Amino acid sequence: MITADNVTTVARIADSIAERIISGALEPDAPLRQDHVAREFNSSHVPVREAFRQLQAQHLVVAVPRRGVRVAPLDTRSVKEIAEMRAALEVVALRHSAPRLTTAHLARIELALIEGDNAKTIEEFETANRAFHQALVAPCGMPRLLASLDGLQLANSRLVFAMARTVGWRPRSNQDHRLILQALRTRNIDQACNLLTRHIQTIERLTLPAS
Repeated sequence: MITADNVTTVARIADSIAERIISGALEPDAPLRQDHVAREFNSSHVPVREAFRQLQAQHLVVAVPRRGVRVAPLDTRSVKEIAEMRAALEVVALRHSAPRLTTAHLARIELALIEGDNAKTIEEFETANRAFHQALVAPCGMPRLLASLDGLQLANSRLVFAMARTVGWRPRSNQDHRLILQALRTRNIDQACNLLTRHIQTIERLTLPAS
């Protein structure tokens, strides 16, 4: 049974493990043992199991028959899956969100864009990148879809950090984000959705492991 105290513990465990996976401190396919995690966080196995379920919903861990819970892979197949799911679901969310965007919503989107342009580290950039994509779809009024996109965005952040470790990162402006915002300001929803699809597909090409 999950108690109020357990809910807090679940969040603490899930957030800590997610951060390690996204940063690369926990490598793909690394095992996650319930007993080890329970000892680290001084908890019972109940909140650990629930934290694992949340991480699985966020596409950060997988439950493998006879091998237990492990860090999700970062191979060509998983990169394509993340990109294809984001391209499909985020565009659906944007189509519902775009007609509801107010001046205040557009200002939040622009602020995230500016923060990304001004980022000095990959961590600052990715925080702004997530904020931009979340702001695009926030008004869509579809909480289940938004929850799925939050998980996919975390999985995408992991790809971005992995790419930065491999090929490096330098500050730069994001022209795709700027074009998407411009299309939304002129209420050209089809163009904004097409630009978003292309943007996500570009990220997939950049993060695919070399063959």
